[in-house]
Amino acid sequence: MGKNERHLITSEMRQNADRQLNELQREIKYDTKDYTVEVLFSKKDKGDIVIPEYQRQFIWRPLQQASFIESVLLGLPIPLMFFCEREGDAKLEVIDGAQRIQTLVGFIKDEVSIASLPKLSNLKGFKFSDLSEMHKRKFINKSMRVVVLDDSTQSEVRQDIFNRINASGTKINDSEMRRGSYPGKFTDFIDTCCQNDLFRNLCPVSPDKEKRYERFELVLRFFAYVNEYEHFDHRVSIFLDDFLKLKQHSFDEQAYSEEFNHMLKFAKQYFSAGFAKSKNAKSTPRVRFEALAVGTALALRKKPTLSVKNTNWIDNSKKFDELTTADASNNQGELKKRVEFVRDRLLKDAVHV
Repeated sequence: MGKNERHLITSEMRQNADRQLNELQREIKYDTKDYTVEVLFSKKDKGDIVIPEYQRQFIWRPLQQASFIESVLLGLPIPLMFFCEREGDAKLEVIDGAQRIQTLVGFIKDEVSIASLPKLSNLKGFKFSDLSEMHKRKFINKSMRVVVLDDSTQSEVRQDIFNRINASGTKINDSEMRRGSYPGKFTDFIDTCCQNDLFRNLCPVSPDKEKRYERFELVLRFFAYVNEYEHFDHRVSIFLDDFLKLKQHSFDEQAYSEEFNHMLKFAKQYFSAGFAKSKNAKSTPRVRFEALAVGTALALRKKPTLSVKNTNWIDNSKKFDELTTADASNNQGELKKRVEFVRDRLLKDAVHV
């Protein structure tokens, strides 16, 4: 279409657009409320405000908490929070604002102190109880604007709002996004796998990554790759999203659980450092986990009673090191090379009884 050509919208197209707008607008009923900090604190403390399981854990660092508290103390505009009135008990479920709510509650309970800040430098180290009575009252009387969705709002609409809010920022990662976007039986199953003691021992994860669902990411990658790695291309996020969505409707929980545990027991017996690079490692590289976990499961599918002579090649093989040094080449070819390398090496070193 040239610069001067007008895009033609027909009467029928306009009618179809109006119909769709009217239908979708009717799905979202909401009210806008102004709650004081004191009311928000009281409602959260009594359990009238709840943070749903799919929301992120508390991940704000001290400086982020202090910066938010400073904004409240200075009376600066605070972004809207989104709640939804729950059907059945009328409690307010937080869609967006969990970090802010928890920071407010923590500050008022003296669990959060103010870190050093450019504006309120004289308040460094202060807790709520250290403020003068006047400024305590001013703090708890500050108003926060909240959009409260009606309890008739469908869960799909809530999830869509959650996605849109978080996709527009930079703080949420892919693991948090997909875990919050696709609740269901398979997501719950992965969460259960993440609590497996053997998995946690074999697969160290830093505290920061733990809070941001790194274990969820690793377990999801295991099941997605062990079952579909031959159909994977370089779009990791889309591939994992599609697999997670598909399995919410149907998966063999017993078979998945047995395979996951079988793989872990083999790793405990033969991998001296588990899935990490050393026994004292504090984290586990994703590509290393993928290679060892998926490759092991593929080998066990071929030979369920597999025993091997040794696994010294994990630390001494230049080829294995090259295949697992980075998240490099996240494409079907590289993934296939690393998981099949481990599978074939384990089968090659099998002890024949």
